[in-house]
Amino acid sequence: MTEITLALPYALPPPEMAPDLLRALKTPAWATLLSRNKHCQYNIYDNDSRVLPHEAWLAHALGLASAPDRPDTGAPVATAVMHGCGLQAEAGLGHWFIVQPAHIQLSRTHLLLSDPRALQLSEAESRALYELARPCFEEQGKTLLHPAPGLWFARADEWSGMATASPDAATTQNLSDWMPEGEHARAYRKLQNEIQMQWHEHPVNEARQARGLQAVNSFWLWGGAGPLKAAPQPLAIAGGPAWMQALAAPALRQPSAAQLIARPGGAMLAELIPSAQTGDWSDWIARMQRIEQEWLAPLLAALQDGRISRLTLLLSHRNGWSTVGTSKLALRKFWRKPNLNLLLKQA
Repeated sequence: MTEITLALPYALPPPEMAPDLLRALKTPAWATLLSRNKHCQYNIYDNDSRVLPHEAWLAHALGLASAPDRPDTGAPVATAVMHGCGLQAEAGLGHWFIVQPAHIQLSRTHLLLSDPRALQLSEAESRALYELARPCFEEQGKTLLHPAPGLWFARADEWSGMATASPDAATTQNLSDWMPEGEHARAYRKLQNEIQMQWHEHPVNEARQARGLQAVNSFWLWGGAGPLKAAPQPLAIAGGPAWMQALAAPALRQPSAAQLIARPGGAMLAELIPSAQTGDWSDWIARMQRIEQEWLAPLLAALQDGRISRLTLLLSHRNGWSTVGTSKLALRKFWRKPNLNLLLKQA
């Protein structure tokens, strides 16, 4: 059996927007895959979870956490990301967190975390900020590593029980509800405040603001994990930030549909996340049209001619996800007119 599971974060439109968005889409392959399915199920997601449905699925697909319907362990991905960055030896030494430079802004009533993707940190900017932050971490007995711009790692063994949220889960939300919680949360906030003062009015930020870019005025810590018990399951990932790309098997980073068809398994296509997070639905439609042409149409053709035997789509938004499975036999249900109506069934 040659099976593919393709996760499409935010391919499930929000219920209030779904009718208008679906009318604007011209996606016959997607319509066929949805309407001529073998099975389908919608799952409500726990709004209090500190990771999003696709992040819980990703951690589970890699063998790092429980299934998405039981997001009790969050997304303990830090050491797996470190392996993807070539830091295998360091990852085996303790409990590590992902550290991402961030911009936090004050709205009329609360603090907001901006999407880290929008920072577009250069190597020089990231290094300059890192060199200021590293001594603050070391004063608290913590190691800080800089493998890539905007993607750092901190070893904090005593913080292993601290509950943290992914930046995508916290973005656009009232930040007070998503800050790290636990016995050492106060120590974390103290460290965060110290670094915020170090970065305030730093030349890097003055130059960024002069160019119309957001200041890097804080950092976000999340994804805590200990040494890996086993190598992560091979996974293909297209799109997504640097931490997500590091989780893909080296030969399956930014793959094409043809590569996935030739090497079936699990895959995540993260192209829709930025536009959905910011509510840019025109961009979401354009991206979905590209996914139709570059991914869904080739996958449908591969099902039809028997190159793959089964395709399962995992379509999610913030509050839930749908799984839709189909096969070559299910595609013969000619009496089912291709449509996107399945995306409206979110209960």
